[in-house]
Amino acid sequence: MTAARRPRLIFFAFALSALFVAAPVRAAVPDGGTPTALHGQADENAEADRQAVSREIERFRSSSVSISQAMAIAEARHAGATTADVSFDGASGVPVYRVKTLQNDRIWRHTINASTGELIGGEAALPLSELELDDRSNLAALGAIRHRLADAVRVAEHAASGKAISGGLMREHGRLNFAIVVISGDDLKEVILEPPGAAAK
Repeated sequence: MTAARRPRLIFFAFALSALFVAAPVRAAVPDGGTPTALHGQADENAEADRQAVSREIERFRSSSVSISQAMAIAEARHAGATTADVSFDGASGVPVYRVKTLQNDRIWRHTINASTGELIGGEAALPLSELELDDRSNLAALGAIRHRLADAVRVAEHAASGKAISGGLMREHGRLNFAIVVISGDDLKEVILEPPGAAAK
């Protein structure tokens, strides 16, 4: 890829601790009229959220199948398919990747075992005509550009020095971008890539 064709890269890094917003503090007013803040409950909720995310990241790190492999497995199911959205889900009994692929006028939904690479359950297809206008517009733009989400994942992992845990499409200022979340050390980093040819619509 020449310098002129290299995708524009916007890089955001967040410490894991910055991702957690404590639950709103609620106050009870007893008969005496003095509010009592329920800090303990908010702290417990925030700690539970931190632990849940830590477990999710740990399960991701111990998975044998990478996000790129999961995309390739899903895309191989239908000739000419390209990934529109992918995310890791470690909350269920078996860690999985949830992959949506675009093929012609359909979106296919796949669940890929993150340990074995096997397809779990059947496949579900949704006609593009049943999607909202914004989603149809984004997917039409995805079909018209040369770059794929798999390319964006490779660039993001290199830029953020980590492993991608999710990726998808977003529209910013009228332009289609790839948004990739990468785990790098103890940080989650979001990398936004604007593919060449994703003209404003």
